[in-house]
Amino acid sequence: MTTAIAAKKKILLVDDEAAIVHSLRYNLEKNGYAVATAGDGRTAVTLAQTEHPDLVVLDIMLPLLDGIEACKEIRRSSTVPIIMLTAKDQEFDKVLALELGADDYVTKPFSLGEIMARIKARLRRVEVDAEERDESITAGDITIDPSRQRLVVRGREVSLAPKEFRLLNVLMENRGRIVTRQMLLEKVWGYDFEGEHQTISVHIRWLREKIEVDPNNPRHIITIRSRGYMFRE
Repeated sequence: MTTAIAAKKKILLVDDEAAIVHSLRYNLEKNGYAVATAGDGRTAVTLAQTEHPDLVVLDIMLPLLDGIEACKEIRRSSTVPIIMLTAKDQEFDKVLALELGADDYVTKPFSLGEIMARIKARLRRVEVDAEERDESITAGDITIDPSRQRLVVRGREVSLAPKEFRLLNVLMENRGRIVTRQMLLEKVWGYDFEGEHQTISVHIRWLREKIEVDPNNPRHIITIRSRGYMFRE
């Protein structure tokens, strides 16, 4: 069944076996994908740069430039998902392909159902990653970007330790609401944390020193006596 999402996606299919190209192209187009094809590695690299595909299906055994080298070339300028195909079921090829930047690996012969499922899964992963990249939070003059582990305070990038970053992220996700100490322990340190609540106080102090104009009179991270903390814009 053709979907609106699939119809917008372009697949670059690279294989020198005409039967495989014909079969895969037919099924991809039937499912609403646009398809570009290449029969050698050098053409594949060129098309990856000019066609801007959403995903590349790339055979390892190719003329002019093999799939491993083509993958390496494509990776120099693109993060497009790459699924490698090969008739050789050798661990060396698999490891090398993944180390060079391939996202998945399918050994021939494969079923159409398997390759279609792998393609859909990889495209969905890209969509999820894009959604996560859009989850940055801005509150007042502070912006936190969890996917990039980046914090900007009053226009200046600030470095935080992992626990500090996670603590601030939880507070900002719940801005305007009281976050209890127990909730912070569970979300930042884990359910099995055996330390003391004083650990939170220490990390809160460190955070205030890094993000507040006056750490002794905090504007953003407010203590709610006997209950927890609240992040205010």
